[in-house]
Amino acid sequence: MSTPGFDNKKYLETQSARIRERIAQFGGKLYLEFGGKLFDDYHAARVLPGFEPDSKIRMLSQLKDQAEVVIAINAADIEKNKVRGDLGITYDVDVLRLIDAFRAMGLLVGGVVITRYDHQSAAKAFQHRLEDLGIKVCRHYPIPGYPHNIPLIVSDEGYGKNDYIETTRPLVVVTGPGPGSGKMAVCLSQLYHEYRRGVKAGYAKFETFPIWNLPLNHPVNLAYEAATADLNDVNMIDPFHLAAYGETTVNYNRDVEVFPVLTNMFQTITGESPYKSPTDMGVNMVGNCIVDDDAVCAAARQEILRRYYDALCERRQGRCGDEVIYKLELLMKQAQIDASIRPVVSSALAVAEETGLPAVTIELPDGRIVRGRTTDLMGPSAGALLNALKALAGIQRKTHLISREAIVPIQHLKVEHLGSKNPRLHTDEVLIALASSAVSNPLADKAMDQLSALQGCQAHATVILPANDASIYKKLGVQVTCEPQYETNKLYHR
Repeated sequence: MSTPGFDNKKYLETQSARIRERIAQFGGKLYLEFGGKLFDDYHAARVLPGFEPDSKIRMLSQLKDQAEVVIAINAADIEKNKVRGDLGITYDVDVLRLIDAFRAMGLLVGGVVITRYDHQSAAKAFQHRLEDLGIKVCRHYPIPGYPHNIPLIVSDEGYGKNDYIETTRPLVVVTGPGPGSGKMAVCLSQLYHEYRRGVKAGYAKFETFPIWNLPLNHPVNLAYEAATADLNDVNMIDPFHLAAYGETTVNYNRDVEVFPVLTNMFQTITGESPYKSPTDMGVNMVGNCIVDDDAVCAAARQEILRRYYDALCERRQGRCGDEVIYKLELLMKQAQIDASIRPVVSSALAVAEETGLPAVTIELPDGRIVRGRTTDLMGPSAGALLNALKALAGIQRKTHLISREAIVPIQHLKVEHLGSKNPRLHTDEVLIALASSAVSNPLADKAMDQLSALQGCQAHATVILPANDASIYKKLGVQVTCEPQYETNKLYHR
C-alpha cells in the first residue's frame, strides 16, 4: 500500500491562487486550456498518493464565481463515434456527461464548440441535439496549413471565420472529452476575436503532467510517459526556458515543438508574446505539493509496471503493437524496476502453478497477501475478493459467509436460463450473494463493511480477467494487473 506523499489541501489552495494571479496578469480575462481529466483523475491519484481524484474540479469550484466552462469537441470525433476508453462512451455523449457534472458543481457552462466543422452530418445532428437542450453551440472551421500558415490563421479568413463565443466571466476554462478536441485553437481563436473587440485577454495552460519542476527522469514523469506510450509523447527539457532563464524545467515534445508557432501567433494577435517558454504558459502547482518524495517515487514505479502489464494484455487482445511494449520496457529500465517490486505477481503465479488453474492474489493495506483459487463455485477473482474481506474483518478463512445452498440456485439461473456456459460466480454475483447473506449473517455484514478498505490495494491475475470482474475491481479501487493469457484457447473471448 502506498504512503501519503501529496498534500491535497495545499494543492487546492495554491493552485487556485496561481490561476487568480494569471487572471490578474492579463487584466481580468483569461482563457485556460485544461488538459487531462477534470473528473476522476485516477492516474494522478495513483502516482501522487494523497491526491484526490476530484481535486481539479474541487479546485475549480473554489473559483466558480469567476469561472465559466467551454467544452470543445472535434467534428471528426463525432462523425466516427470516437469512444473514451476509460468510460466506454462516445465523445459526444461525454460532452453531455461533462455538462451535467459541471452544473452539479455549480459551474456555469458557457457553451460547446464543435471544432474542425466541415458540415459533417453527425456534427450537424449533434448541434441540433444540443440546441434542443438549450445549450449554446459555436462552430470553428478547418484552416488550411494550420498551425504554420500564420498570415491565413490570424486573419478574417482564418480565426475570423470562427463563431465568437460570448463569455461573461474573468476565467474561461476550455476543456474537452479527450485529446485532439481543439482546446488550444479555441483559446487562440477567442484571443483573436477579443483583441478585435478591444478586449485585453490572455491564455494559459493547465496540464498536471509532466511536472515541470521535477527531474526529467523522476518516476512520476516517467509514469506520465508510460501512460501516453501509445501517443508517442516524450518528456524533454524545455530548451526555451533554459535559454531564457538558465533554469532546467521539464515539458513534453508537442508543447516544445509548437511553441515557436504559438509565439508567432501571440505576436500577430496581441503585438507581443507574454511567454518566453512553454513552461511559462503553465499554471501547474502539483510539484510544490509533494511532501514525501520516496512515497511518490514508489507509487509511480508501481504505475509504470501496471501500464506494462496492461499493454501486454492489450497486445494479446490485438489492441496494441510491439512498439508500445518496447517503449514501456525502456521506461522500466530507466526507472530500474521489474516484476519483483509487485509481490502479488509471484504469489499469483505460485498459486496457479500449484493448482494448475487461474489464480488471483490481493495485497492488503498491512502487506498481507490473500489468494483466490478457481473452484467449482466461483472464479479466482471472486474468491480472492471474498478472502480479502474475511482477512480485513478478522474472519477465519475457512468460515463460509455464503452457503453452498445460496450459490447453487444462482449457478442454475446462469446456466439454465441466462445462457452462460460458466457456472462459477463472478465478482459482482458474489457481492450480491454476500449482501443478501448479510441480512441474516452478522459475519457477512461485517465483511461487507470492509469494502472501502480495498481502495488502493494491489492485485494480480494469472489470466486476463473477464470484463465484469475487472470492472468490479476498478470500482472498488483495487489496482489489478493480469498476465497476458486467456483462460482457454478459444478464439472468441467475452
